[in-house]
Amino acid sequence: MHDCVSSTKSVDSRERKLRMIRKQVGLLMMSAGLIANVGCAGLGARSTVESGGMTLTSDSKPATAATRAANQKVARSLPFDHDADFELAKRGRLATDPGLQIAADDGTIAWDMTNYAFEKGDAPDTVNPSLWRQAKLNMIHGLFQVVDGIYQVRGYDLSNISFVRGDTGWIVLDPLITVEAARAALDLVNETLGERPVVAVIYSHSHVDHFGGVRGVTTREDVEQGRVRIIAPEGFMQHSVSENVLAGNVMTRRAAYMFGRLLPAGERGRIDAGLGKTTSIGRVSIIEPTDVIHKTGTTLTIDGVEIVFQYTPNAEAPAEFMFYFPQRKAFYAAEEASAVLHNLYTLRGAQVRNGSDWARWLDEAIDLFGGDLEVVFGGHHWPRWGRAEAVAYLASQRDLYKYIHDQTLHLANMGLTPLEIAEQLRLPDELGREWFNRGYYGTVSHNSKATYQLYLGFFDGNPANLNPHPPEQAGRRYVELAGGAEALLDHARVAYDRGDYRWVAEVVKHLVFAEPSNRAARWLEADALEQLGYQAESGPWRNFYLTGAQELRATESAKIGTTVSPTSSDILAGMSSDLFFDYLAIGLKGEEAADVEMTVELEFPDRDEQWLLEIAHGVLRYYKARRAEDPTIVLRISRADFVGVLSGAVSLPNLLLKDQASLDGGLIALARFGRLFERFSPAFEIVKP
Repeated sequence: MHDCVSSTKSVDSRERKLRMIRKQVGLLMMSAGLIANVGCAGLGARSTVESGGMTLTSDSKPATAATRAANQKVARSLPFDHDADFELAKRGRLATDPGLQIAADDGTIAWDMTNYAFEKGDAPDTVNPSLWRQAKLNMIHGLFQVVDGIYQVRGYDLSNISFVRGDTGWIVLDPLITVEAARAALDLVNETLGERPVVAVIYSHSHVDHFGGVRGVTTREDVEQGRVRIIAPEGFMQHSVSENVLAGNVMTRRAAYMFGRLLPAGERGRIDAGLGKTTSIGRVSIIEPTDVIHKTGTTLTIDGVEIVFQYTPNAEAPAEFMFYFPQRKAFYAAEEASAVLHNLYTLRGAQVRNGSDWARWLDEAIDLFGGDLEVVFGGHHWPRWGRAEAVAYLASQRDLYKYIHDQTLHLANMGLTPLEIAEQLRLPDELGREWFNRGYYGTVSHNSKATYQLYLGFFDGNPANLNPHPPEQAGRRYVELAGGAEALLDHARVAYDRGDYRWVAEVVKHLVFAEPSNRAARWLEADALEQLGYQAESGPWRNFYLTGAQELRATESAKIGTTVSPTSSDILAGMSSDLFFDYLAIGLKGEEAADVEMTVELEFPDRDEQWLLEIAHGVLRYYKARRAEDPTIVLRISRADFVGVLSGAVSLPNLLLKDQASLDGGLIALARFGRLFERFSPAFEIVKP
């Protein structure tokens, strides 16, 4: 009887606790920011905002006479009869799949090369012929032998994944963006060359297309048990989880423009990103390194394979290295040498890169390995074989970045502004006519502006540009100056008819921001952007122009499709706690929190960490191993579960019910805290107010 009574009391107590929690769950989840989702497009592996019937093909227009003439001029000016790259891109191919499609874990398509089956023959009028050439080269995909014992899978993502045969297993270089793409590449290698275990993974640098698929080739358990080593440059974890997280929401939106994710593939839409076709969609992952390289000359022997590392930070990535395989005379250039002019500033947004440092590392690579190497291969595009050819390639890319860096500063010191420099600066023919130096990804124009920004900031020195009106306010004034909307449109239509599309876009954007419902203005700007896209040699420029045109023609607000989130649960778990709180602080609604004072004690027993969060004066501050005299909230929860709660994968009420977390101060106080944080959405407007 005693047992029965005790059991009944326990059940009643549990039910009361459950009812209390359920009563407050609605309020808790409505607090959005902290509990349901904080920040970047949700915190899961993928972000989905349903597309709203926006299509390019139904409204897109053919190339105008001006665009046809511009593209024909390109066709006459470049050495299209030099087709050695096509032989290089096909060399050593062991397997391919003309119908390549990779399914994502949720059943959707993560990667689809059949979208680009139209890329054959001569360039259509709606594509710059130089970009069309690059697009056809990037269509050559499959498994390739670089040299005996080194293999690449190309065309399974934006980047390459490489495999080095060791005594017992595979050493994997740069495992793509998503788990699904990397897994498919490993399957292709094992099916073609014979199955071998993965014994090591090397991340060459801290960009997601070179580490995000790691769980497609190995597991955290294998790494923790010592069966697989992970090698990365110093600073890798900090930069890999910070560069695309703190500004992750806006980067996600802009990356959708940059890689053409919102565009249908086709002659009037997405054809290529220059660096590769586009980005895969799926699950992004990360596993912390077991070995960190911070010094040039560091040599490791992994599964019988000797590797000599060259530490090259703050060039293409803040944390990066290149490396050499002396037994095979093969140099891995990571992303510091590719078959494109790369970005000193990426249009999705990131820290500006230093062209002088970039050139210095390539110069050092030639000094260190140029007398011995026989092949250069990397994280994008195809290898260069033969010592003379490979060294000439590295040297030309070296001079490319050095020229842009030095001549930008040369012109700046002569008093030219960033726009004037970008308009004037041209590469010498010896550099600019090399196909691998063409602006398929970066451009001389925006790289020169980036170099100016690196040294001198956004301000060009003219006080008239120090504090201009924001777009909507400026737009109204420009419309008034033009004599009204119709007068402005009449002027812009004349400019359009003479092929001055840059000016049309410059003028009409003011009317779009002044009168966003003016359909004639939106469509005229869209028509101009579309023609600029058709003329663009840079894949990202084309994608930006055409995506802007698409959204100007849309009848609904900005929509985005499925994208890769830079704040997957793996990325969040890989953050140090202080970096995680930096990320959390960005979501604080400063104005709403201006008069709020709250203290939250957080204990993470799985990390043996105790943190104090304080909100005051609209700022979130955090301190390790500090306590408050009278905290508003005390929450004891594992760091892993805390990340899970924020990502929506874990229910805090369930954790409390199961005694896997404890809370003092109540769910209402926690919900009040949560309401102070913004729920970022990547569906904000770019080309409209």
